[in-house]
Amino acid sequence: MTKSSPLALTVLSLLHYRPLHPYGVQRLLKEWGKDQVVNVDQRAGLYRTMERLLAAGLIAVRETGRDAQYPERTVYEVTEAGSATAHEWLDAMLATPKQEYPEFPAALSLLTMLAPDAIADALTRRAAALEAAVAAHKKTDGLPRILTMDSDYLLAITTAELTWVRGALADLAAGRLAWTEDELAALAGDQGE
Repeated sequence: MTKSSPLALTVLSLLHYRPLHPYGVQRLLKEWGKDQVVNVDQRAGLYRTMERLLAAGLIAVRETGRDAQYPERTVYEVTEAGSATAHEWLDAMLATPKQEYPEFPAALSLLTMLAPDAIADALTRRAAALEAAVAAHKKTDGLPRILTMDSDYLLAITTAELTWVRGALADLAAGRLAWTEDELAALAGDQGE
């Protein structure tokens, strides 16, 4: 069975609504704001995903045509197996939390490599970026809520992260988040034996 991925599920979902060629899939993803939750920056990744879905029998070629303005285009449609698989993947992704190993917590686990002022500077820049992201997620263009659940979720997560970062900055400024090289060396020495 083909391995699930957010991009593969999104492709199956779009093809569920109507047959499309890869460029049409990429365009719709961007128009509908789904590029905020799936990576479609590189068209090659989308093409590889569609090739994988085709090889697994989850999508099929509906037609190949040529327009005077465009090169030959292959239009794909979802198969019955693809539709069933999409439902299975969607259910699993909704129901099962997954450990994802994002960069930010990894960086937080290594804070002691930086001085407090460098940490404060980096977190201040992150807070500014998060503020901009919160503002962007609040724009829903009047769409029904069922179509903006991903943006609603990202808004909640980004707002929570911004609150946390502001708290960490306040703790740094107040001296509640502090350490010494001697304390760290002692901890490292205790762990190495």
